[in-house]
Amino acid sequence: MTAVVSAPGVKAGEAQTEALKSSGRQPHAVSSFIEMMKLRMVFHILITTFVGYYIGSPAEMDMPRLWQSLIGTGILAIGAFALNQAIEKDFDKLMARTRSRPLPTERVGKGAAILFGILCFFAGSIYLWMQVNVLTSILGGLTVILYAAVYTPMKRLTSLNTLVGAIPGALPPLMGWTASQNNLGLGGLMLAAILFFWQLPHFLALALMYKDDYRIGGFKMLSVTDPTGEACYRHIILQTLTLILVTIFPFVFHMAGAWYFGCALLSGGYFLLAGVKLANRRDHAAARGLFLTSLVYLPLLLIVMALDKAMNFV
Repeated sequence: MTAVVSAPGVKAGEAQTEALKSSGRQPHAVSSFIEMMKLRMVFHILITTFVGYYIGSPAEMDMPRLWQSLIGTGILAIGAFALNQAIEKDFDKLMARTRSRPLPTERVGKGAAILFGILCFFAGSIYLWMQVNVLTSILGGLTVILYAAVYTPMKRLTSLNTLVGAIPGALPPLMGWTASQNNLGLGGLMLAAILFFWQLPHFLALALMYKDDYRIGGFKMLSVTDPTGEACYRHIILQTLTLILVTIFPFVFHMAGAWYFGCALLSGGYFLLAGVKLANRRDHAAARGLFLTSLVYLPLLLIVMALDKAMNFV
């Protein structure tokens, strides 16, 4: 079965490489490596790290330590993405969404990606250890291990991979907090909890959008193991309700004020409505709508939280 379904993906990757050559645009090793780094996703991770650092800091932030924290976290994130793509190279060839990536198209070798990822893992961990603190370094190393060595292979074994994958996704803001405070702290744990529960409806919407791709690739996403989608819709509603509850905690524990509280309720309500709409309509457009809503929701919530703190310092 794998040999049959893999042929179109492999041929598509080869066709893209041949098209680049015939057009006179040879695939460049540097640009391919940069593409493999997923810098846009790294940027999003660094935003959450920055918010964690800012919320955990006194009125006068230690700016050199902030930059050191962002550099170390960024190196680790790049390494995690490289290792993930190396592990999933052969499966990415099968899916239309991923077959044009640098590894499936052979623009970057699997061995080179693994070596690069391991070097980034050690470089980022050591950098955080030396320049920031031990706790942040340990959390950063744990993030890479959970993402590349646990979550990535779990995607082909069980639909519980989404829950496990949400853990490394929740750690960057906690790393920002520990970089500032050098302890876990209630505030850092609340930020991590918000990121954790946000990721569940976010990735379930993505799993619904690309369920055929995931099925062909052999990934045990919930949208694949339950073709009716009932489990996805149920979990989206449940996890979004839990997210709304968790976002209230910073207000309850005086980490954020009334402006944040109002934003958390209003934006959370809109997020929930997008989930209800998906559960009622059950189509690709509604899944995409929920996914896009999640992309706006998180930075909005974090920005308002940061602004709320800034106003309290005035």
